[in-house]
Amino acid sequence: MKILYIIPIIGALFVGCDLQRDPFDEIDADRLFESEGAIETATLGNYALLKGGINGENGYNGWSDDLHRISEYAGDNVSLSGGTTDHLFFLYNYQSIASNSRVARFWDNSYKIVVGANKVLESIEEGESEELDQLLGENYYLRGLVYFQMGNVFGKPYNRGGANLSVPLKLTSDVDDIPDRHTVQEVYDQVISDLLKAESLMTVDKSASFATKEAAQALLSRVYLYMEDNDNADLYADKVISSGRYSLLSADQFREMNTLKPTENSEAIFAITLNDGADLNGQWDHWFTLGSFYASIEGVGWGEMYASRTYLDLLNQNDNDARSAFIEPQYLLDDNGNKIPAVFWVDDALVYQFRETTENGGDLTIEEDGATYTVESEVADGKTKYFFNGPEGKQYVQKDFDMQKRNGHPKWFILKASQQEGNGHLWSPLVSRLAEMYLNKAEALAKRSMDQQALDNLNVIRNVRDVPPYTSVGDIPAGKTVLDIVLEERRLELAYEGHRRFDVYRNNRTMDRRYPGTHLNGADPFTEIPPTHNRIIEFIPEKQIVLQPSLIQND
Repeated sequence: MKILYIIPIIGALFVGCDLQRDPFDEIDADRLFESEGAIETATLGNYALLKGGINGENGYNGWSDDLHRISEYAGDNVSLSGGTTDHLFFLYNYQSIASNSRVARFWDNSYKIVVGANKVLESIEEGESEELDQLLGENYYLRGLVYFQMGNVFGKPYNRGGANLSVPLKLTSDVDDIPDRHTVQEVYDQVISDLLKAESLMTVDKSASFATKEAAQALLSRVYLYMEDNDNADLYADKVISSGRYSLLSADQFREMNTLKPTENSEAIFAITLNDGADLNGQWDHWFTLGSFYASIEGVGWGEMYASRTYLDLLNQNDNDARSAFIEPQYLLDDNGNKIPAVFWVDDALVYQFRETTENGGDLTIEEDGATYTVESEVADGKTKYFFNGPEGKQYVQKDFDMQKRNGHPKWFILKASQQEGNGHLWSPLVSRLAEMYLNKAEALAKRSMDQQALDNLNVIRNVRDVPPYTSVGDIPAGKTVLDIVLEERRLELAYEGHRRFDVYRNNRTMDRRYPGTHLNGADPFTEIPPTHNRIIEFIPEKQIVLQPSLIQND
């Protein structure tokens, strides 16, 4: 029997739990926690809410889906090619609304998981058995994970001040327990408390589909990094690395990481595991997954949001970078099925310009405003750069092929969230994986001015992604710091895994979106968003304010 908690909102922020019941075998809720098997079933129900929808069904509209859209669409790795009535548009263009249905659903599902975890934590005593302690630890982990991510979405970064408001901490399943918002410091304290408790309780080795001691340690490393407690961020990353349970994928393996189930991915520490047939039922469900917005595969998927120009420029700094395997350009073909040679550039209005090229007496030429120009080349910093001398002077271009476009936006499909087991848009969102631990260490070391050690950890990643390592601090490009390089590597490695929005603002940096995309549409678009801007966090859902007027809305 599949048991899931449903936490409806009726006149208050939190109310009691109902159970889905198999019509042939009902179980009374009061008897649910009388056996170890029932505790395990309830815990599985809490896991299911990470991926399930508003009614605990379907893997395409659950907690992890909305979290991904909230965290990735507001970053600088994506470029939307058109408008949409879906409220995801307000996540992308920073025109936040308090009635955003995706943000509201994320809030609802978060508290369903929290209350489900609280019910388990209240129902068993620590020390009864190793198996029950493991389940206790898993529920502490789930609660800590949810509150950490809720704090990122609704509360300002830790370095903006611990006294700022974050989210209500509901730590019981009591329907009359309706807390107001707690502070950023209180939420971080609770998250650390939950994860430390989880670490101490979990002793059973489980697959990446379940929380484990190492999953708690990995998340603790990230939490401490967000708090700028760099010593502990480093310490907990080391705990995971030294456990010996995980290994980095080789470059060839990594190029196919999106096709691997979490249980087959040696880097996966914890993932929200989805399965075709169980979580996605038929081709139609694949249209509403995360990956379907990034790509169309065999005619399935919207394919409307592409890799951003600045992300592609960073990725293309190294020709063999294994991470380029997750970006698939959609080229135009001529009548013979051949790609069409072209050059392109982004003009001063932040619009893509493509021009077909022609071989003319050994020269490569393009037509521009009725005139013919020769595409020339030069070598700078060991790389060949192309340009033509137009009426406004030297215009640098990229030499490639003409591409399919939507509303003028070339289709650089993103495949990182698709093709698990070769199956359309099936994908299991990764919460923690080993590569992040090396990046956490590198950042923590750079922030302690331990530059060479930071580069050493960075090189662990670069060496398995077919990217040349930095042999010394002297290799760093002029005008950049080791921390700059670490954050660039983090952007490349963890793209489309839900990190970028938070990584920019927690480091007190400005989100630079001066590249083509529909975020530029309309009056006064957000092209650069400083870390002090109110819209780096989301509004508390307005229906919660109506139901609980004591909740204070974000500015």
